[in-house]
Amino acid sequence: MMKRYLSLDVGDRTIGIAVSDLLGLTAQGVETIRRTNLEADLKRLGELMDQYETRSLVSGLPRNMDGTEGDRCEIVRAFADEVKKAYPDVTITFWDERLSTVAATRSLLEADLSRRKRKKVIDKMAAVFILQGFLDHQRIAAARADQN
Repeated sequence: MMKRYLSLDVGDRTIGIAVSDLLGLTAQGVETIRRTNLEADLKRLGELMDQYETRSLVSGLPRNMDGTEGDRCEIVRAFADEVKKAYPDVTITFWDERLSTVAATRSLLEADLSRRKRKKVIDKMAAVFILQGFLDHQRIAAARADQN
């Protein structure tokens, strides 16, 4: 069965959003939610889930470089808990996003975007990197399972 995923790059001021295609091959940036309050953030996320017909989320988990979880992970998990309360039918998978923002920044620098333009799209791009990593992992795992 084919299904879409939405990915979240949860920050204090913004939430980067990306969506997968129905085949689960590619991730595209959707938007950056400017955070105002929890109710508004959850409402917009719900609208996007409805628009893209999915209840499957992949949330970046910003682990420390040594793999441990710090304050940022607690903030992301707390937001995920609020999403689950608002939308009990949602499944949330956490994905290690340690280098997603670094990769997104590098990719935007290579595209020669100005600092102002980079600032506007960095969170959305980080969400794309999170989701693409997750999708690639799923595909590799499925291929391995098929071989056994």
